[in-house]
Amino acid sequence: MPKILYFVTEDWWFCQHFLPMTRAVRAAGFDVVVATRVRRHGERIVAEGHRVIGLEGERGSFGPVEIARSMARMVKIVRAEQPDIVHCIALRMAVLGGLAARFAGAKALVLAPTGLGHLWIANGPKERLGRRAAAFVIGRWLRGPRTHYLFENPDDPPALWLAAADRDVTLVGGPGVDPKAFPPQPEPPGPPIRVAVVARMIKPKGIAESVAAVRRARALGAPVELHLFGEPDRSNRTSLSEADLRAFAAEAGVAWHGPTTDVAGVWREHHVAMLLSHREGLPRALVEAAASGRPIIATDVAGCREVVRNGVEGVLVPLGDVDAAARALARLAGDAALRARMGSAARARFAVRFTVDAVMDVVGELYGRLLRA
Repeated sequence: MPKILYFVTEDWWFCQHFLPMTRAVRAAGFDVVVATRVRRHGERIVAEGHRVIGLEGERGSFGPVEIARSMARMVKIVRAEQPDIVHCIALRMAVLGGLAARFAGAKALVLAPTGLGHLWIANGPKERLGRRAAAFVIGRWLRGPRTHYLFENPDDPPALWLAAADRDVTLVGGPGVDPKAFPPQPEPPGPPIRVAVVARMIKPKGIAESVAAVRRARALGAPVELHLFGEPDRSNRTSLSEADLRAFAAEAGVAWHGPTTDVAGVWREHHVAMLLSHREGLPRALVEAAASGRPIIATDVAGCREVVRNGVEGVLVPLGDVDAAARALARLAGDAALRARMGSAARARFAVRFTVDAVMDVVGELYGRLLRA
């Protein structure tokens, strides 16, 4: 039985995003080992038939001592497990896990920087230096005949000194979503038109911009409500506080519900999905909304425009343009036929590109090619 070792930052993030894909990997005959920071979801991963190895350390910490400790631990894991493939998920793990796998002599390496996040959103001197360091390690130092890259959108490879058309680069529709878990739903009664944002409550997800857009849409007379689903992320320096979110929820037409385990239920009860994000790898929340047949309002940035084509599955607005988002809200709120048409197009696009089966066709072919090599 071939063995694959996943390096991923957090157990909850792995469960939210990658369990469907790794179920398919295990069903294909792989022994699956997941190395991650274990908090509340380790038992759930084990219940899937995977083995779990604990990693410690905050994903937001880049101190030299923390980096050295993390890499030493990962080198030890690779040497002990002797996997056929090491698959590193997210930017931090692509750098640290990739280096560890190279030092430990891994047979094959898959680097999947699922989203470039804060390092590519902010533009301070530390971020600029960090971008160059990450691009050098991932796109130059780790590149070789035993390394392959998985990206979720065509905008990210050039940021890491690669090209989407390179032979060792593969584009994939995220980790895949099970269509049976998100069946298309009829629109709930309205008005009001209920708009949902499902995301971590951090500033780059455009939470403040979403509140401002709904505020302006209501001022235009649009019967819209905004419902926020998610929680602050204490490991992220850009996280909103609970006080910030309670202040938003004190406004008319805005509610913060905290995290939810029933995302399909969110889309069943809401008319429109919105994500005014600053940058994404591929936003799973929008993929799940598309699967449920909901029209989408999103920023015209990397990741979001992979799910939404302007005027087809929804409306793309310029980054930071709250007025454009408010106009899009008012337009969708006043046109049920448009919502239905865009929602149907979103479901159709999902069925072609973003299902678990569609993703596993791509990833499974890559894994097979690496094993044969």
